[in-house]
Amino acid sequence: KPATGDRPPRREGDRREPGAAKPWGAKPATGDRPPRREGDRREPGAAKPWGAKPAAGDRPPRREGDRREPGAAKPWGATAPARARPDRDAPQADAAPRRRRERVAGDSPPPRSGRVGPGTPPVPAEASPPQAAPRADGLVRVSKLLAEQGLCSRREADQYIERGWVFANGERVTQLGTRVVPDTVLRLDRHARAARVRLATVLLNKPVGHVSGQPEDDHPPAIVLVRPENLWDESPAAPGSDEPRFDPAHLRGLAPAGRLDIDSTGLLVLTQDGTVARQLIGADSDVDKEYLVRVEGEMVEGGLALLNHGLELDGVPLRPAQVEWLNDDQLRFVLREGRKRQIRRMCEMVGLRVTGLKRVRIGGVMLGDLPIGRWRYLGPDEGF
Repeated sequence: KPATGDRPPRREGDRREPGAAKPWGAKPATGDRPPRREGDRREPGAAKPWGAKPAAGDRPPRREGDRREPGAAKPWGATAPARARPDRDAPQADAAPRRRRERVAGDSPPPRSGRVGPGTPPVPAEASPPQAAPRADGLVRVSKLLAEQGLCSRREADQYIERGWVFANGERVTQLGTRVVPDTVLRLDRHARAARVRLATVLLNKPVGHVSGQPEDDHPPAIVLVRPENLWDESPAAPGSDEPRFDPAHLRGLAPAGRLDIDSTGLLVLTQDGTVARQLIGADSDVDKEYLVRVEGEMVEGGLALLNHGLELDGVPLRPAQVEWLNDDQLRFVLREGRKRQIRRMCEMVGLRVTGLKRVRIGGVMLGDLPIGRWRYLGPDEGF
């Protein structure tokens, strides 16, 4: 930049007259802007030149016809005036009525979902989406109907439906959750029937010291006894076989269908078949179980009648039972329910103490000569 004394003096002809055009790129000097002429000021309401911004006082006054009535539609493209926000420190009771009044004026309702801020009134019940009416057409799921008819369990039914092995009135069912009328004729495909034939049900003579289900206090589960060396020689043929041969696949999903106390011995059923489990331990099970019970002590007067009917456990009455003396120290129990330690607790209520308990029958299946600690397959001609 030139020093202060290096700039040449301004010549007289360099100064432009007021209103004269500036050379291209030149910036006007402070005093070069021409004064505003009287005709430059626009009258109120006159159109502005294109691109010009209105001065602070140039906005025309609102005319009487410009004000909209509450609820009237705004002209297309008009911008709604900014809604006055209540003071954030104001109490919520003051904010809620104000917002309700604004919605009455025709504004959009609040969103149905999302975070609700302070003072936001609850959405009225009529604004909620309609709920599905409870099903009243009497239809039931195919899987439930299959289980009720004893064709398979509900879990097995879902597997068969996914594979297309189920027919309803002759039509193949492939969609889970399909519903039909209760009198629909259901049929399983030959593949499903073959799969069911291979399901194993095992009868075990459980010894004392083994638990029926999961291990407890270092006591082993009864299922550990289901191994080749413990298979009874007189066992019926294995499912899908012509001889009593152990198949490791029969351990997959094998579970006890019922309990037998750790201090008890006798017949315990383990099965892969959901229909067998439902038959034995389902809510509507009516299969009776027979026990031989060795006792000691002096029975109270009328104790035998109470054992047959009249006792309750944990405030719940027991179903009628069949109880009789076999000899001086042995009772025979036939029950249609299986409450925890039921027989032992029943005997305590009438003054007896159980010293030995053995289950000898479940439905139509007998323990028979099965040695203790050994197991066998359920025969094809046996049923509970």
